[in-house]
Amino acid sequence: MDNLSNNWLTAGLIDFEYKKYQLLAYFKKVKESFGRVELYPHMADLVFHYRNLITIRDNKLLLRDAFPKELSTENIKNLEVSYREIIQDDAIMQELEAIMEYAVPVFKSSLDEGSVIYEFVESKCEIVPIGLTSLYSNEGYLFVSQPPESETNVYRYQITLFQEKQEALRGIHTNFLFSTSRTFSNTYENIKLGLIRKYAELPNPSTYLVLSKLKFPYNQTLMPIAKRLLVKQLSMVA
Repeated sequence: MDNLSNNWLTAGLIDFEYKKYQLLAYFKKVKESFGRVELYPHMADLVFHYRNLITIRDNKLLLRDAFPKELSTENIKNLEVSYREIIQDDAIMQELEAIMEYAVPVFKSSLDEGSVIYEFVESKCEIVPIGLTSLYSNEGYLFVSQPPESETNVYRYQITLFQEKQEALRGIHTNFLFSTSRTFSNTYENIKLGLIRKYAELPNPSTYLVLSKLKFPYNQTLMPIAKRLLVKQLSMVA
């Protein structure tokens, strides 16, 4: 099992052994990915499911929203009654509590393992500005390179701001432009100048290079971390 559904806890058979079997299959895939130093998409899934479990465990009333809602029109009329009966069913609640008691530490352990890998990869990467940085940093260019390739992948990035609860968060969207080899004449600064000539709408773009000292799986590990490094860097200079 590569992924868990968003409502895996309450979908299908609510039985401890069945859910444990589901989780064992899922975490086997996660461990195999982590063994290849492939962090994503499993790392994001782990964070999502762990936070959901903690929230539901600490507020059992939220179990109402966790149950699947694929019901017939007739059943929808009795939705509240059905949920009330489920929530008040001691046997089901005890089974759910047992599942959560097992699942929470397993998710936490896997998250900790992923975090160690993440921190190691991040420690092997550096992010530096190319040329002068612009006062407008919500849009610009990102260069990503890692050994032993001489090629640098060039992206255009755009930062979006959104509100989550009481906190303003930054999201990032990247668009791959091209790959180019860095040479004595084709320096990072010259690559940036070429972008300025080609895309006149960004006359003085903020441009950053993420350089990895080691080779990592690109799409599953390096690129997601490069994007997070860029967001962190921009939040420091904003």
